[in-house]
Amino acid sequence: MKYAVVTGTSKGLGASIAKLLMEASVNVIGLARGKNQELENANLPGSYKHYQVDLVDMEQTEKTFENIISFLKEQPLESLQLVQNAALVTPIEQVGKQDIAKLTAHVHVNLLAPMVVSNLWLDAWRDSNLSLVIANITSGAANRSVYGWNAYGSTKAGLDRYTDTVAVEQEKLETGNKIILFDPSIMDTDMQGEIRSADPSQFVDVDQFKNYKTEDKLRDTDVVAKVLVERLLDESSIQNGEYYSVKDVF
Repeated sequence: MKYAVVTGTSKGLGASIAKLLMEASVNVIGLARGKNQELENANLPGSYKHYQVDLVDMEQTEKTFENIISFLKEQPLESLQLVQNAALVTPIEQVGKQDIAKLTAHVHVNLLAPMVVSNLWLDAWRDSNLSLVIANITSGAANRSVYGWNAYGSTKAGLDRYTDTVAVEQEKLETGNKIILFDPSIMDTDMQGEIRSADPSQFVDVDQFKNYKTEDKLRDTDVVAKVLVERLLDESSIQNGEYYSVKDVF
């Protein structure tokens, strides 16, 4: 059986990725703070199993993934993929005015959780015959400094370096595992709504993001997810350590 674990499936890109994988007969395990009844009730070739978890909480995150791993080890696995999509964009604010609790939550979800999960994941399947695929969702913000996005850009840059390093390790160890980055660029999501609601004193480029919406430049999440899912469904074409972008297609 084919399985994929996807974080952040309550809405947005994560929900679209899960749905398209299920349509392709992949069984999806989704994680999010909230449920997604549409996915749970979907009549698709692939099944959906949901775990409610707050990735801010590392103890909860660890226990949840230990439970997922225990479940998966009882399944006749043909392939296993992990898509780490969940992320926060807030706090959008200049340094010196940030709420420490929000900043801590941001780093936990965007960077620490993917590191903790990857560590558990690679250890759990170390002695199996599976060749794992891990896709981490990045952003163009990792490669440029944007006023007010000091946290977001930094955590995405950290995720990029972490992904690159894990890829180097897996290559050296000759595990056959592949870990990649995928940049979805700008999409029509709730996160974009949060960005547009920022005050110009917090985020100087806010008008540009408002224009993306009014000028219909935001891609639908299904369109973006299709680019990644088509890649995931053709595992032989995936190159360990590669950076893939929706812009490669559009």
